[in-house]
Amino acid sequence: MIILDGNSLSLDDFIRVARDKAFVKIDEHAVRNVEKAYESVQKRVRNKDVVYGINTGFGRLSDVRIAEADLSALQKNLLRSHACGTGALFDVETVRGMMVLRVNALIKGYSGVRLKTVQTLVDMLNENVVPVVYSQGSLGASGDLVPLAHMALPLIGEGDVFAEGQRMSAEKAFSIHGISKLERLKAKEGLALINGTQAMASVGALTLYDAMETFKHASLSAGLTFEALNGIIDVFDERIHEARPHEGQMETAKIMRTILQGSRNTTHQGDDHVQDAYSLRTIPQVHGASLDAFHYVRKVLETEMNSATDNPLVLFEPEAALSAGNFHGQPLAIALDFLAVAISELASISERRIERLVNADINKKFPPFLAKVKGRNSGFMIVQYTAASLVSENKSLAHPASVDSIPSSGNQEDHVSMGTIAARKARSILEHTRKVIALEMFTATQALDFTGGNHLAQRTKRVYQTIRDAVPFIEEDTMMQPWMDKVEDMLKRNLFKDDTLEAMIWKRR
Repeated sequence: MIILDGNSLSLDDFIRVARDKAFVKIDEHAVRNVEKAYESVQKRVRNKDVVYGINTGFGRLSDVRIAEADLSALQKNLLRSHACGTGALFDVETVRGMMVLRVNALIKGYSGVRLKTVQTLVDMLNENVVPVVYSQGSLGASGDLVPLAHMALPLIGEGDVFAEGQRMSAEKAFSIHGISKLERLKAKEGLALINGTQAMASVGALTLYDAMETFKHASLSAGLTFEALNGIIDVFDERIHEARPHEGQMETAKIMRTILQGSRNTTHQGDDHVQDAYSLRTIPQVHGASLDAFHYVRKVLETEMNSATDNPLVLFEPEAALSAGNFHGQPLAIALDFLAVAISELASISERRIERLVNADINKKFPPFLAKVKGRNSGFMIVQYTAASLVSENKSLAHPASVDSIPSSGNQEDHVSMGTIAARKARSILEHTRKVIALEMFTATQALDFTGGNHLAQRTKRVYQTIRDAVPFIEEDTMMQPWMDKVEDMLKRNLFKDDTLEAMIWKRR
């Protein structure tokens, strides 16, 4: 069980709830914070204080005063009118991530919602009743209004959910699982449910977590290629990287030393050749820069996971309800654009290593395109094409979303972050990059068979053998896609789990 207190949710715990369906409970101190903030809002309603989102319209309509009799309808109408999502649906784990992040923000005690409202979200999580949420429609300020509105609608018995392995109405799912809908929303509750960055944060956190796994696979695939091409091991010498002490660079060099430990396929400077190409020689510098970026993005995400992203914020000492801009997604948008670039570079350098494996004019070691009988067979020629296509698409997707802005709400909301677009693009780049890494492993394994696959390091031998147990040496041209998919599936299923490497990659936590 994960105890949420609004302040200490980690990326690991987020994954346990979003992906592994861990149960959630609200910390007792956080319960008191929720109740205190709720009473503060109710006092303002009784005093007829004019406060944005409590008794006013929204956005450009913030100067419109709302009668007390209409306050509940105002909040319900907000959820209905803002549920304007389109495009593909977010997957269940992304929406579960949104839910746990929104709960964690609401229980900080800045939002003014009822405990019952937050507990209903927790009950939905624990019963695995997951709202149907569309992936497109958010500007990233005032937060992820559109996806969060779809997430919140089931609380009032509207919209659809996934439950019992199928899509159904929220009312039906609540009846099956014994969850009571909210008959009405209190002042500010609708706004509190949708004013935040939880869609971009959820997509971003899941992407980052998987990117760290992909980093391990990129290191292993680089190790396979390094051995196939008899790379010069001296480039990973600790002294080189202490002379330029970027953490990621030093860590990557150590990771590569660990992966290649015991190999009899690597060479030393001058044994066979003096220098390797950059795609081998600068693995620590290129992979390491991505690793540094991942750790930076993790810090941003974990800060956001434990932040109040509401508007207005209910404050104390002295008591106030102040309107500001904590919903703005720019801190995440820039970080997620950075994440997209960092992931794409792992694919870019991997594709260059694939080219070295298949290009006989460059490697001067293997037959053209790793075909046993050249001419009659194209071998791995088009495997490199596919990798190049994915890398090229990544370059387009890596264009930053955060530099764009289109004014909305009658120009009241005149600068927005597009952070959810940044998150979705980073996710697409990760999926492409995983495919490229799988293609490198597939290609390197074929190359190693021309040397008998002997004298490999312990870790690369395990990767080689796991692939060979499921994917044969390609003697004659055949349909490559099923074999490519098999290797990619190995990465998705984390068949190359390695506690030592994973500790080295994550150790800054």
